[in-house]
Amino acid sequence: MDVRPTIGSSAPTMWADTFTSLSADMNKVQEKYAQDIEAPKEEARSMLTAKGSRTADRLILIDTLERLGVAYHFEQEIEDQLQEIFQFHPKDENHYDLFTTALQFRLLRQHRHFVSCSVFDKFKSEDNKFKETLKNDGKGLLSLYEAAQLRIHGEAILEEAVAFTTHHLKRMLQQLECPLQDQVKRALQHSLHRGVPRIETRHFISFYERDDSKNQLLLKLAKLDFNYLQNVYKKELHDLTRWWNEFDLKSKLPYARDRLVEAYFWGIALHFKPQDSYARVAIAKSTQMITTANDTYDSYATLENAHLFTEILERWDVNEIYQLPDYMKIVYKFILSIYEDYEIEASKQGKSYAVCYAKESVKQLCKAYDKMLKWAMGQVPMPTFEEYVANMMVTSCVYVLLTSNILAAKSAPKETIDWLMSEPKIVAAAAKIGRYLNDLGSYERESKGGNLPVAVRCYMKQYGVSKEEALDKFVEQVEDAWKDLNTEWITQTSVLGRDIVAEQLLNYARAAEMTYENCEDGITNPEKYMAPQLVALFVDPIHI
Repeated sequence: MDVRPTIGSSAPTMWADTFTSLSADMNKVQEKYAQDIEAPKEEARSMLTAKGSRTADRLILIDTLERLGVAYHFEQEIEDQLQEIFQFHPKDENHYDLFTTALQFRLLRQHRHFVSCSVFDKFKSEDNKFKETLKNDGKGLLSLYEAAQLRIHGEAILEEAVAFTTHHLKRMLQQLECPLQDQVKRALQHSLHRGVPRIETRHFISFYERDDSKNQLLLKLAKLDFNYLQNVYKKELHDLTRWWNEFDLKSKLPYARDRLVEAYFWGIALHFKPQDSYARVAIAKSTQMITTANDTYDSYATLENAHLFTEILERWDVNEIYQLPDYMKIVYKFILSIYEDYEIEASKQGKSYAVCYAKESVKQLCKAYDKMLKWAMGQVPMPTFEEYVANMMVTSCVYVLLTSNILAAKSAPKETIDWLMSEPKIVAAAAKIGRYLNDLGSYERESKGGNLPVAVRCYMKQYGVSKEEALDKFVEQVEDAWKDLNTEWITQTSVLGRDIVAEQLLNYARAAEMTYENCEDGITNPEKYMAPQLVALFVDPIHI
């Protein structure tokens, strides 16, 4: 039947007029922050490049800089240090305790240096289990827990490490002193490797401030830098809000979610540095566009109208807009407007080759949404799970998001985009993480009409399992996909251009983890988990 149930308006944005105006002295404040950052930044650089430091101390300093969110000021110095440690680490590691061994392992893998998990063999007893003496070492257990998040397939010792550390950290949690107790709580809720860097930075600054061993200079640098970047983000959100209000889609399309700030969160998840403004804004616009298109197919359009929209978008000709119903004309104009701006910018940068890829990714996404609608409404037989997975590679929106900010990349030749579109393993892994987490997070919302979501239904049908077993399998698939992503991140040879895309894919997976935390839909209902994080990130400065 080509009939959609009547739906009400989507919940309004929770941000109202938060970003419609800026402080009158914003520019002066930013100039002062930039000036104040310079001295501690150079002192931190001197600390980092000082000769004669022990390897363990260098690792702790690098980790502190990274977790305080200021390592982007010292990228080359940090890479040089880690390269040296990687080349010579076998000489030192036999003497390291659990904390240092795990810290070195994690930092090297995070920076794409492959280190064998056999470095942890020395912490096992004769019965091949982790030594009992480790179970009360809170700092060491936390370090091992975070290191184990970078595991790949076949690393049994790291699978054991996850179970061992999780059990003992939970057991001893109430006996730990702050700030270690709070760090453990955060890690068990959201591990560092799977966390969005700016979110984790905001948490860590709070932890570090209460640490008796803190370095006041590094803490000051982190606070200044955080507030400086927050003001950069506020200015971008102000400009985006003005752009969004000009379209006025929230009144024209009441069924569609108005989630511009949550969309912008994806921009800072993929690109947080101050110079990455174009990429952040492009991703925010694309994410809000995706949300609007998804809601049109998922919640409002009839089968006939959805198919018509898909066909007309395929031809990408504004002269055909007259065939669409009024609400779809608005959506169509919105999409074309975004890509008109994209085309102008591409021409300016001499990257016109990127335009056809970007447009094609949107066409393929709408085709995939159209297919999902036909499945959901029973117009065509339920797909096999393999067919659903093939379609979810597109509905993960990886391609739309990554092609939207190709123009921001300094080194993104046509060959890089061709590689991206060839569906390499790292793209497939990130797409699976994003889609499965989305399915888990949106399960409750999509089930309200009485029908289970397509993903759950086709898995249950094909494998003869219950809905609970299907959802458990999706959780398992996310874990497997993380191992795939880690494998590609750690073991693949560095190639200029592809490295940038690989980092974006890792951050895409992190953003998905944050957005759909605890199987909640943070786009539809951001108030519970997303909102406090976004307020800390975009609204409340840190007291200095």
